[in-house]
Amino acid sequence: MTPTEMEARIVRYGDLIPCKTAFIDAHTPGSDQKENFTIIGGGVSESADQHVHIADTPGFNIGAAGQPPKCRNSLHTHRTAEVFFVLKGTWRFFWGRFGDAGEVTLQEGDIINIPTHMFRGFENIGTDYGMIMAILGGDDAGGGVVWAPQVIEDAKAHGLILGDNSKLYDTKKGETLSQGVSPMPLLTDEELKEFPEPTTTEVVPHYVARYWDMMALADNQPCDVIGESGLLRDRPGFDVEFITRGSIPTTPYTHADHEVIMPMRGHWRLTWEGGTTTLNPGDTVAIPPNVAHSLEPSMTGEASLFRIRANSDPAGRTMSL
Repeated sequence: MTPTEMEARIVRYGDLIPCKTAFIDAHTPGSDQKENFTIIGGGVSESADQHVHIADTPGFNIGAAGQPPKCRNSLHTHRTAEVFFVLKGTWRFFWGRFGDAGEVTLQEGDIINIPTHMFRGFENIGTDYGMIMAILGGDDAGGGVVWAPQVIEDAKAHGLILGDNSKLYDTKKGETLSQGVSPMPLLTDEELKEFPEPTTTEVVPHYVARYWDMMALADNQPCDVIGESGLLRDRPGFDVEFITRGSIPTTPYTHADHEVIMPMRGHWRLTWEGGTTTLNPGDTVAIPPNVAHSLEPSMTGEASLFRIRANSDPAGRTMSL
């Protein structure tokens, strides 16, 4: 693989292209300043404006959300895993039908594996623009987003209608539903009973891992964060590992499945037969199967990254709640 070929599989943080009209709440006050990024795979954007950096899907999707202070993402859920780690800022994650069942605050480097079939939202509660990186299970990211009914109703009041084809129509621009397309139906009261309302104490111990705990556990070997026997026990169709300076072998290795590298702290040198490059925090690299490569910190100081690998597990519901 030549340096040019590898560079085509790297999405640099500084090159990320945002979409400000990705979802149904793009006009709703309080959510109208958020930016959505689709890095690997098609993601779950409802807008044709969404830029996709790398279309190939390795069994999961990689995306990101960028938000200024006090901006929030509205309550929704997915049919497959949604995992976030905080790259920049301080974030509050909340869940439940109306977002009041429970909440947790995450700092930079913390990771959350939000259970499927549970309404969730998130808000930048820091003082600067924040960024969270996302992993979505499945090649088609679970087939889209399921919104809490009040989100769809609020959006309609501000000019956005979601069709049952999962596409947005902006009435402020004179758009109308295409022929044969109906508005996305609201979940019924009976259907809403199937969505759990777990408390903070029920969710946080099993679905949140803190950065400094992972740093300690990855002192000598990679920390298995999400997996069948991971720190957060689940089988979402991919495995997540946390790696530090002391836990990554510097000798070349290969893997039979797709591997995605996402640096959290420090600068990392990626070397493969054919070239070498430096990865920085916020960069994302998609390494194809069976490509021999090695990773090592290129400077002194704190260094950490997340490594996501595809596996044979089907993308689906969270193991337990």
